[in-house]
Amino acid sequence: MKREQLRITKSGDRELVMTRDFAAPRQLVYDAHTKPDLVRQWLGGLPGWTMPVCDMDVRVGGKYRWVWRNETEGAEMGMGGVYREVKAPERLVTTERFDEAWYPGESLNTLVLVEQGGRTTLTQTMRYESAAAREAVIKSGMKEGVTVSYDRLEDLLTATTTTR
Repeated sequence: MKREQLRITKSGDRELVMTRDFAAPRQLVYDAHTKPDLVRQWLGGLPGWTMPVCDMDVRVGGKYRWVWRNETEGAEMGMGGVYREVKAPERLVTTERFDEAWYPGESLNTLVLVEQGGRTTLTQTMRYESAAAREAVIKSGMKEGVTVSYDRLEDLLTATTTTR
């Protein structure tokens, strides 16, 4: 099966826009972004990494906290933020800040899910505090990491839709 491609484009001087299509209903894609037991299965980390912390209070003003751990080396990476807008199953707006920042400040992330014919287009717009912050993210190799995560998400969605 050929995987869909992740598309990343710049918008304005501070935004990145990521888009990918999934062969799944919008509600399933939304659930995979809002239910901790599903988020743990696909989000972040290369092989050897786990997600021991996945706390999510999905409501306006609610907070989320995620921590990944490299089980071989014991290294950890954590991040969190606040839900600014929750409109199930089509839109989430959150802040994002890493514990050990590899880009300055925080970002404002807007996730939009649009379903057509049983397929869902995911568009994630990330607005950074500066153009320099956006460039740091681009240079970090984030495309490769997001691609791995979205490939896992595709596998999870496929498994979920075939067992329904």
